[in-house]
Amino acid sequence: MTSAEDPETNSPYEQLNAELLNNRSLIIVANRGPVTFEGSASDSIDMKRGAGGLVTALVGLAQHVEATWIACARTEADTAWDNGAIPLLQGAGNLHVRFLSPDPTAYERYYNVIANPLLWFLQHALWDVARAPIINQHTWQAWETGYQVVNRLFSEAIVEEVHKAAHPALVMLQDYHLYLAARHIRDQLQPRHPLTLLHFMHIPWPGPSYWRILPGTMRQAILDSLCATDLLGFQTREDGLNFLRNCESYLPNAHVNYKRGRIWYRNRATHVRDFPISIDLNLLRQLAATEEVARYQTELQGVMGQRQIILRIDRIEPSKNIIRGFQAFEELLERHPEHRGTAKFLALLVPSRLDVEEYQSYLNELMAVAGSVNARYGDSGWEPIRILVGENYSRAVAALQLYDVLLVNAIADGMNLVAKEGPIVNQRDGVLILSERTGARQQLEPGAIVIAPCDVYATAEAMHQALTMPAAKRADLAVRLRWLIEREDITAWIYQQLKALKDLNL
Repeated sequence: MTSAEDPETNSPYEQLNAELLNNRSLIIVANRGPVTFEGSASDSIDMKRGAGGLVTALVGLAQHVEATWIACARTEADTAWDNGAIPLLQGAGNLHVRFLSPDPTAYERYYNVIANPLLWFLQHALWDVARAPIINQHTWQAWETGYQVVNRLFSEAIVEEVHKAAHPALVMLQDYHLYLAARHIRDQLQPRHPLTLLHFMHIPWPGPSYWRILPGTMRQAILDSLCATDLLGFQTREDGLNFLRNCESYLPNAHVNYKRGRIWYRNRATHVRDFPISIDLNLLRQLAATEEVARYQTELQGVMGQRQIILRIDRIEPSKNIIRGFQAFEELLERHPEHRGTAKFLALLVPSRLDVEEYQSYLNELMAVAGSVNARYGDSGWEPIRILVGENYSRAVAALQLYDVLLVNAIADGMNLVAKEGPIVNQRDGVLILSERTGARQQLEPGAIVIAPCDVYATAEAMHQALTMPAAKRADLAVRLRWLIEREDITAWIYQQLKALKDLNL
């Protein structure tokens, strides 16, 4: 969708929104809600909006339609609040939010044993298969008394909302936490109940050979449930194709039509499409222009000096490939000593799931590698790698304004929105080095230097190429990236899904 199609005017997006949703009830379902509550009844209760463009996009759908968002409670205040209407974060009207409160043991098994790390690691191809995963009695217990239980809890809540809805419901399920929900929903409703199920995958979907790691019972239950949906959305064409291949390989009696992107299974058609997610351009630019971001920019410039900046911004998790990024910088300093003292690697790292052993171990390893590089090449006036740990989005935006090179070298990533945020706010015609295993590659390859994530040598050479690139070439790539991102922002992501529903008569 072009910038001319402004959703605040009478755009094709708004027209399609009204046409498709006016006679429907919208039910959005995700592990996390659009808001969280803090405080207690005896004190003031504060409502905090969820971060990111996903919340903006999905809440934006609710402006002119009866809408409910179902999620798990994250705080005691969420549990106490339970459900009710909140003012829309944009536009007029309210959004009904319903929090579910699973048994803590069931939630722990659902989230920290099955969803993370089992499914997450599998779909990002991170398991060292010679050693892990070890699927034992504890894993099966977590599957049966955690993942299945919480998915059933979600489906029961969805069915209740479907029955209460004034119009036929459009249910939009999000991500890998809820793979079993669709089949439970279909089983609880009459076969001809007016309902449209859409499930969007925010993470990669590997091919059949990697899904073979998962026991057949689990694998088939996931595929069976996802084929109870009407429309499955993936980040890239390759992810969607891999899903079709998995169904052909592992789902008995499934008939796969690759040309049409369709699976016929249990007397129902499931359509497979790719909808690359993006960012909220207006929200990002508004934040980038704030005084808070300007203060962080000044602070970072004081730390970095006049040196060229190689930047990465990531959650601390193995899929982000942080260690190889540091190793590539070490190889750059060894092979191209002219960058010693003149370039600096800034890593802004956000803690993530540190209660999962694999993530804590990864943090320890990356800190050790960075320390080794600094000890070998640094001196009293130059620290090669500076790591800042913490969740601070304003500081991250300030850093994105300043980079000369943005490194996104993930082993696998559903999309990676940092690769899209950087070119929009950067002020130095910074160069994007992008892993071929990120979803962002499908759109951004024409404006980036693309590398294989495990190739430390090539990544080092890409850093050297980016740091020494002529100004005119840098500017050309920067303009190209901005154009590619602006033409398909977060509004376009929603528009494409609505258009697919319309085109398929769903």
